[in-house]
Amino acid sequence: MTTTDSLGRVAVDPFGSDIAAEMAKLRALGPVVAVELPGGIPAWAPTEYGVLKDLILDPRVSKNPRLHWRLWPELGEHPAWGWVLGWVGVVNMFTTYGPEHARLRRLVAPSFTHKRTEAMRPRVEAITAELLDTLESAGVDGRVVDAKRLFAYELPIRMICELFGVPVVLRADVAELVAAIMDTSDPGPEHTAFVQERIGTVLGSLIAYRREHPGDDMTTELIRVRDEDGDGLSDEELLYTLLLVIGAGFETTVNLIGNAIVALLSDPAQLAVVRSGQASWDAVVDETLRVHPSIASLPLRFAVSDLKVRGVTIPAGDAILTTYAAAGLDPAHYGGAAHVFDATRGAGDHMAFGIGVHRCLGAPLARLEALTALPALFDRFPGLTPAFEPGELRQVPSFIAFGWQQVPVRLNG
Repeated sequence: MTTTDSLGRVAVDPFGSDIAAEMAKLRALGPVVAVELPGGIPAWAPTEYGVLKDLILDPRVSKNPRLHWRLWPELGEHPAWGWVLGWVGVVNMFTTYGPEHARLRRLVAPSFTHKRTEAMRPRVEAITAELLDTLESAGVDGRVVDAKRLFAYELPIRMICELFGVPVVLRADVAELVAAIMDTSDPGPEHTAFVQERIGTVLGSLIAYRREHPGDDMTTELIRVRDEDGDGLSDEELLYTLLLVIGAGFETTVNLIGNAIVALLSDPAQLAVVRSGQASWDAVVDETLRVHPSIASLPLRFAVSDLKVRGVTIPAGDAILTTYAAAGLDPAHYGGAAHVFDATRGAGDHMAFGIGVHRCLGAPLARLEALTALPALFDRFPGLTPAFEPGELRQVPSFIAFGWQQVPVRLNG
């Protein structure tokens, strides 16, 4: 539910119960709206595609809270604001600006080149085939299976953990940590303390393990840069760079695959269009990212100077929410039926992977995984049907992540 406080700010639902409806309500209030994030953090929410795009590309908008968030010095005075530390209280390429961002991005970029991504294709295909066998075994005799847990979740977590050398014993801990950061339903200090403690212990254990057992993986390479190259990569930057790339490398793809499955099963006509070849799987991925972006709203960016936005002034030092869900559902850009999933639409201009210098490095890997997993699933199980009613699925407890807690299906109708 969206509510309004005494100062006119609109309180964002921390549970993300109905993100599409919430974005529509905000859009009705204007192109950029003063909002209140969980715990009472004030921010601005762009509600239109063009407004968000302009702000993302504007050099007067920063991602560095230490330099440009007016309220950064007050963070410790507000216990309920602690949840945002997992997003802006870290030092990595997500929260840096200018040359510092470029330096950190250069360290990670080699892991996500086109050549290296293509080299992972056989492994993606092999894991997908293995997961489909597991799914088939679990779904015998018409049993309901959770396609998210057994399929959409397993492929991305296994791929990103192999890429970064996360040992099997730590995989569940990594997944738990990322889920806790995405969970915005409890902004209290206990939750914050749990997240901060787990960042240190889980990722600290990964770094210690790879120092002791170096391998052909990105964690080992980042440690080498830290220890040998004199690049200036600090212990803090190493820890939080791993948090960013590992977390973003699987959580968003889990939602992409799960959301696409739900979208197609919820609309048999759309599934028929795809099966007939009238719409490609590439188009399915783009339309899923437009209508159900894996990240609905990303905290936070900051106004370096006063910004005039369609008659509204965002003061210097104020926080700005990156509202991908609002942009993707903007009828001014995508037409009056923007809320409708239509794989024939041609939504390649969505911004779900970001744009500009902060565009997601892992986008090609996410597409590879989704474009392998989705056609393989629907080809293997042509009778795949939903085991849920319209409106029955529950969103993960987050205004940031856009995904379902479970995706129950039957494999053969």
